[in-house]
Amino acid sequence: MKTLFTFIFIFIITLSLAQQSQEPPKLVAGFPVNYDEDAIPPYTLPELLTLENGKKVTNSEIWMNDRRPELLNFIAELQYGKTPSAPKSISFEVFDKESEALNGKAIRRQVRVYLTENSKAHPMDLLIYLPKNSTKKTPLFFTISYTANNQTVDDPGVRIGEIWNREGEKVKADQPGMSRATNVEQFIDEGYGFATVYYGDIDPDFKKGFEHGIRKEFLEPGETSPKENEWGTISAWSWGLSRAMDYFEKDEQIDASRIALMGVSRLGKTVLWTGIRDPRFKMIIASCSGEGGAAIARRDYGENIKHMSDSSRYGYQFAPNYHNYSTHVDDFPFDAHTLVAMIAPRPLLLQTGNTDYWSDPKGEFIAAQEASKVYELFGENGPKNNEMPAAGDISLLENKLGYYMHDGGHGTIPSDYPVFIQFMKKFL
Repeated sequence: MKTLFTFIFIFIITLSLAQQSQEPPKLVAGFPVNYDEDAIPPYTLPELLTLENGKKVTNSEIWMNDRRPELLNFIAELQYGKTPSAPKSISFEVFDKESEALNGKAIRRQVRVYLTENSKAHPMDLLIYLPKNSTKKTPLFFTISYTANNQTVDDPGVRIGEIWNREGEKVKADQPGMSRATNVEQFIDEGYGFATVYYGDIDPDFKKGFEHGIRKEFLEPGETSPKENEWGTISAWSWGLSRAMDYFEKDEQIDASRIALMGVSRLGKTVLWTGIRDPRFKMIIASCSGEGGAAIARRDYGENIKHMSDSSRYGYQFAPNYHNYSTHVDDFPFDAHTLVAMIAPRPLLLQTGNTDYWSDPKGEFIAAQEASKVYELFGENGPKNNEMPAAGDISLLENKLGYYMHDGGHGTIPSDYPVFIQFMKKFL
């Protein structure tokens, strides 16, 4: 039975191969795709440092107290969708507390988080590795994954999870995943813990997944779907990551003030939005988040809002309001530079690929340049005055708003992880 995660990875791999062979898709969802810099229409980005009342943002206090709340409301209402508050009570079941793992270098912990009050209908499993015999609280590299926990790592001691298939059923994840297992030891060797969660534990990633996911649990009486300004699946995944943070704050061996959150593609958008709406996450590493993430929408290069929000594709991932701007993006009151700026002054690394034309790595770089203006209010640096770096150039890792582009297509490759660790060692 072909599972949903398999479909997603086949799509990502196929798209990446197409990009690397210089043959990216020219037509998606019936809409043409532009890859010509000269064909990008003129555009003007919305002001970052001007309040809705016309007052200028001249310092970090005005940004944090006045401008940021305005923009947070816009982003929630018009793009990702508003999320409910955390449950008043949340329960955790630690079913694997301190098993030895990774050739004796680490202890493994597995935790079941119940996402609704007084209910075990929506469990989310966290997999955590911590350096063995550590005498102090451990910071974490935390990733949200397309695959079940047992498929994300090479460890036979991990409980076999469940994944969603395309028929809307959960099935055992008892086959190897489509991606290579993450090398967890590289984090342990540097003194960091590693944690992961399967995104399908929170909300399924398909159009009719609402019937099976966490969002259905929060409908008001008489409602059958979220309102126009309420959460799509990206906000649901983000909300679930916040519930993981709720657990990290209770674990005496984890330094919850030093969590680096990482995700790829749609999950790159997810971690970016999570960092915006939940400042408890100290660092965000957004990989190839592209359109709807860190790439400037007004550039109309690669994927655009039409492709992203079309009902035949990923409209379900966003608030319904988002699609309203697909034909007049110039009226959108913010753009990707706003999303990037909202992480300030915390460290943010945008990782892209030089042949990932679909996700527009240059658009992400431009967003980081523009967002540097906000980081500067806090005395921090971004790439504002830099040229776009070549693939493999790590010079911009010296900025709290960092940018790195590997030589290749969409997603992460093994050589990206040492780059992430380098950024973590400097800023986490």
